[in-house]
Amino acid sequence: MAKTRDIWSSRLGIILAVAGSAIGLGNFLRFPAKAASNGGGAFMIPYFISLLLLGIPLMWVEWTLGRYGGGFEHGTAPGIFHSVWKKNKFIKYFGVIGIFGPLVIFIYYSYIECWALAYSFFALFGKYSFITAQADMQSFLRGFQGLEQNSYFQGLAPAYIFFLITFIINIWVIYFGIRGGIEKICKWALGLLFIFGFVLMARVLTLGTPNPLHPAWNVSNGMGFLWNPDFSALKSAKIWLEAAGQIFFTLSVGIGVILTYASYLKKEDDVVLSGLTASAMNEFAEVIIGGSIVITAAFVFFGPAQIGDIARSGVFNLGFVTMPLVLNQLPLANLLGFLWFFLLFLAGITSSISLAQPAIAFLEDEFDINRKKAVTIFGIVSFLLCQPAIFFLGRGVVDELDFWGGTFFLVLFATIEVILFAWVLGMDKAWDEIHKGADMRVPKVYKFIIKYITPAFLFIIFGMWFAQEWLPVILMKNVSADNQPFILATRIGLFVLFSTLAISVKIAWRNKSRKIFRTVGQAQGVK
Repeated sequence: MAKTRDIWSSRLGIILAVAGSAIGLGNFLRFPAKAASNGGGAFMIPYFISLLLLGIPLMWVEWTLGRYGGGFEHGTAPGIFHSVWKKNKFIKYFGVIGIFGPLVIFIYYSYIECWALAYSFFALFGKYSFITAQADMQSFLRGFQGLEQNSYFQGLAPAYIFFLITFIINIWVIYFGIRGGIEKICKWALGLLFIFGFVLMARVLTLGTPNPLHPAWNVSNGMGFLWNPDFSALKSAKIWLEAAGQIFFTLSVGIGVILTYASYLKKEDDVVLSGLTASAMNEFAEVIIGGSIVITAAFVFFGPAQIGDIARSGVFNLGFVTMPLVLNQLPLANLLGFLWFFLLFLAGITSSISLAQPAIAFLEDEFDINRKKAVTIFGIVSFLLCQPAIFFLGRGVVDELDFWGGTFFLVLFATIEVILFAWVLGMDKAWDEIHKGADMRVPKVYKFIIKYITPAFLFIIFGMWFAQEWLPVILMKNVSADNQPFILATRIGLFVLFSTLAISVKIAWRNKSRKIFRTVGQAQGVK
């Protein structure tokens, strides 16, 4: 008997699941750091242009391709790409990126996610409440990460315990499937996340001027730092690249997750309004809540000059060093600290479970493995793959994984998607596909944007990267001699992982071909 694919129980379920995938640590850590280190308002112009020309078009492309592939019982990029371009026998191997990318991100993201869970408890029980200096809070973080031994932590054991808890929670959720696990947790997690976010935002926006020596360091100027536009920023290629990268990261486009989630839609389910709603929820969480909390708080307590220096010192410093110091100076510091870090954990868990789903869907759809077995295989393999990110964090392994899984292949995959959608499927057919069951019409200008502007934008990003960065990256010019063996080992591991997935795709298609031939042969024998 044919296996029935899981489906979402409601439109709200898929919207919240996709929004949960998009609303992650990047909304509250990466976005504030990128905005602050690139001049605040200077960053927002290319950010919103990238949203309109890259983010929203790619969002509609992925929702539509996912639903289209789901109609052929394919939930991951290899099968979906093959459904679009059946005559090309190699296109399914390009789809491997849509499994590889999420898996690579998962194996370091789940570890970073556990920091937020740990700090939730640290905040609640006052473990860092006495710390008042940036250097000391930085030392606290490094001690927890196992990067140094100090009076706060003597080893990696506390971090590893919280990693195990976080990993088990992830596996437990995805074990119960689309409706029973992912949809349920996204419903309550996003509700709590927005409640916590509004409470923290309200507290930050009522800070006033806590430093009488610097009256200009106030909430109004803090908001102005983010929202006052700087048109001279349009001349900087770096800011354009940073803004485009953030849009990719924040909307979860170019990863393969939305393809998989959308594959569980019914053929006539709306993708236009549903996709736009999920994207709007993400942007509200990132720009309004994330930007208002972190950037405004850091501006009020540390001023416009130091906020940029803090952001440039590392993505995690604003969230795990600066924010605890800010909240420590307020009444109910322990409670506010818990709200902040548990908000981060909720954002993390809704994203990490989405990163696991493409690999699990691949096993279910292409190898006819049941959910329980697929989750078990994924759990064992991903647990082993997580270990280098944990034990070699100080050797640049996480940064390397993030570059290839969360940056390079993300842009490459998005480029392949939009070309398949607009040029192989054909823009007229694709336009009709977008609007099947749609509750609203996409503005017709996006027909031109998706076919010409979005791919051109992506090619420009790639061209600029190859012109400026590819040789130093490949030759590890910016990697210390001590870390180069670890980076090389990471690259070899990634190559082996990608090759293994590509071989798995080949085996799956070979097995399906044999099954089809057997079925046809049996049918002819009956006749």
